[in-house]
Amino acid sequence: MFESNSDPHAAAAAVDAITTATREENAAGARRLAAIGDLYELRAPDDDVEKECWAIDGFSGLVVEVAAALGVSRKRAQAQVDRAVMLRTRLPKVAAVYAKGLIDAVMVAMIVSRTDLIIDDDVAQQVDADLAAKIVKWGRLSKPKMEQRIDAIIAASDQAGVHAPRPPSQARYLDIRASGPGSASVCGALDAATAAALNTVLDSLAKGACRGDPRSHDQRRAAAVDVLARGGQLRCECGQSDCPAADSADWPAPTVGTRAVIHVIATPEALDGQGPGYLPGYGQIPTEQAARLAEGATIRQVAVPADAVEPRYRPSAKLAEFVRCRDLTCRFPDCDRPAERCDIDHTVPHPAGPTHPSNLKCLCRFHHLLKTFHGWLDHQFPDGTVVWTAPTGHTYVTKPEGVHWFPALDKPTGTPPVDEVPASKPKRGYCMPKRKRTRAQERQEQVNQARMINEERIADEAWRVHREAEMARAAAEYDEPAPF
Repeated sequence: MFESNSDPHAAAAAVDAITTATREENAAGARRLAAIGDLYELRAPDDDVEKECWAIDGFSGLVVEVAAALGVSRKRAQAQVDRAVMLRTRLPKVAAVYAKGLIDAVMVAMIVSRTDLIIDDDVAQQVDADLAAKIVKWGRLSKPKMEQRIDAIIAASDQAGVHAPRPPSQARYLDIRASGPGSASVCGALDAATAAALNTVLDSLAKGACRGDPRSHDQRRAAAVDVLARGGQLRCECGQSDCPAADSADWPAPTVGTRAVIHVIATPEALDGQGPGYLPGYGQIPTEQAARLAEGATIRQVAVPADAVEPRYRPSAKLAEFVRCRDLTCRFPDCDRPAERCDIDHTVPHPAGPTHPSNLKCLCRFHHLLKTFHGWLDHQFPDGTVVWTAPTGHTYVTKPEGVHWFPALDKPTGTPPVDEVPASKPKRGYCMPKRKRTRAQERQEQVNQARMINEERIADEAWRVHREAEMARAAAEYDEPAPF
């Protein structure tokens, strides 16, 4: 049994410090959202008529500024912006409770997400007041119970504004991501039929090895995923010359219609089996994995190009390979889109800026367009370092990811001659992709569809209740004895 001999006053002081720090942390989060709301008001992205149909509109530009300031991804930054805008425009009383540190970021995020189907301003004002009066006491509740109470307050004023439960068929996903050197984690939700079929196939493939195989059944199931991806049969690792599983298997060898092309970056030592490789999106992989992937992968050998200008806009295949190997990801702050899915951008626009390794970098299409149309400036150094300047004047530095894995790429590639860029660059030839509807129109359509589904569900439920009541009344009348 635990027995404490510590000073009770010191313990009480520690508990008080925990409480105070928690409130300060919550209040700091509220100040951060309030500052994001201030920037939203200053930028007024909803009033920017020129950009409202741009694929990357003023709101997108605001999100990127917030992402750079917070040092997070665009997706995480957009969640912060959405909360800040909702608290400022629709939930000011909830925001005031948050500013006092009485609720935390988890509850705020839940309230914002659960109230986003409300379209009437008077209803929103009433829900805001009702929530602000009660949410302080909900901190100890579990997430499902908090959602139920929030939904109950919304339903009291606007039944169609309550989010309907998500159907199981819409919750399917499969997520594969790096989980450590040379490994990845798989997480997902499938429909029952697909899951049962996959489970059966993996089990059957795993049983194809003989009893002498040293791996567990779960390890053989994991190895069977590779068989599904590549075709063939599960290879037994018993090491016996007369292995009974060598010529047969309990399950017919699966095949795939198209073999995937996997890009692996490797040094000459790795190709000779003397060093690790690099698998974009997963990081460094062991020598044996690099050798196994080499059977159907595209191998890129890392090499630093000569300090030379190429006489064309589009870089040669060799130069493009170097830029992608050096950068590995988009070079905009906190963007990790793989280089294979990025454009190769001239830092100083061509033809003033040459096609040279010190003037080229990888940018995903989103950040490429953002740089062109939204006022971000960039300066690139010979070692691949890029300094970004935001429209507010704040600067952010990014280093090429490939240098971490391949130190040879840290070698400066020279300083090419650069001509003066015209002060007012003509926009002919540049085209921002346009959306058919504005962001506000798209959002309104989503809300309307969700509310229409809710209204149909409410009407069906009311009809069902009415029908059951009529049937119960008819049954009661039928059971009554006839009067004499």
